[in-house]
Amino acid sequence: MTDWILHVDLDQFLAAVEKRRRPELRTVPVIVGGAGDPTRSRQVVACASYEARAFGVHAGMPLRAAAKKCPDAVFLANDSPAYEAASAQVMDLLRTLPVQVEVWGWDEAFAGAETDDPEALATTIRTVLGEQAQLSCSVGIGDNKLRAKMATGYAKPAGIYRVTAAEWNGLLADRPTSALWGIGSRTAARLTELGITTVGQLASAEPNLLATAFGPTTGPWLLRLGRGEGETAIRTEPWEARSRSKVKTFPADLTERGEMQEALTGIARAVAAEVVAADRVVERVAVTVRTASFYTRTKIMKLATPTTDIDTIAEAALVVLDRFEVHRPVRLLGVRVELVARRERS
Repeated sequence: MTDWILHVDLDQFLAAVEKRRRPELRTVPVIVGGAGDPTRSRQVVACASYEARAFGVHAGMPLRAAAKKCPDAVFLANDSPAYEAASAQVMDLLRTLPVQVEVWGWDEAFAGAETDDPEALATTIRTVLGEQAQLSCSVGIGDNKLRAKMATGYAKPAGIYRVTAAEWNGLLADRPTSALWGIGSRTAARLTELGITTVGQLASAEPNLLATAFGPTTGPWLLRLGRGEGETAIRTEPWEARSRSKVKTFPADLTERGEMQEALTGIARAVAAEVVAADRVVERVAVTVRTASFYTRTKIMKLATPTTDIDTIAEAALVVLDRFEVHRPVRLLGVRVELVARRERS
């Protein structure tokens, strides 16, 4: 028997939940986002069904642009409670199987198992979720979390794929570094400046070069990513968010400081009320500002004392806003609060 990690990733999750409760939409392009109204400005796609993706629609695209690419699509508003309930059902079903489950959000989880046939186990997972939750998933199989997660990319949609140390270089050596889980566009750009553009080059990079460029912690971590090395431990304790956020894109840009302060206060109080209702404690408050030119910046402050006081959280958001020199109209404001872990409170 061998230890394996399976990465279970629900396919087109938000759209799939909508199709599940509206069978008439089963073969129809579905686009979920905002209030579900593509005539309203400044709303973006949260999820597009595979039928909509065939027309070039993707997450993050403005709803208006999506409507132009796929005019026959059905547009639906975000329904977070429905997605949370569907996710909980999926995770509960996974826990009925001979695996250890580590939840990674609404639509994905790692499952650890001891088996000689991980593909058979992956097939069982797909069958159980398909029959009992009416949701499709892709399953990546690996000898650590990184390889399992990367394998899922090859499994999608609705498939199963295995990536181990033996397959890593053959599959990924020629891929760009941005293909790796954990490397975003900024890190990839910095690596390119060092002459490192592929996963293979990253795997063979000089450790001192990475440590000098990225620091003594991040540099070695990037080298391990390039080599496909990753965690193998499955943490089965209930998943809990370490932060919560809200953003608002305004129908018309804000030009007056008073308008920005009023809007930010409302956003901060709304997100603070949610976390307090969930019996969580706020430790840090971050504010995001996006101007009309799409210049985006986030600043954060640590509170003097962790708090559940909504007024204190809102006031902290205004303090952070004052750190911005805003010389252009503002199209978006956001507040993110970072939370104290429950185990730190006990």
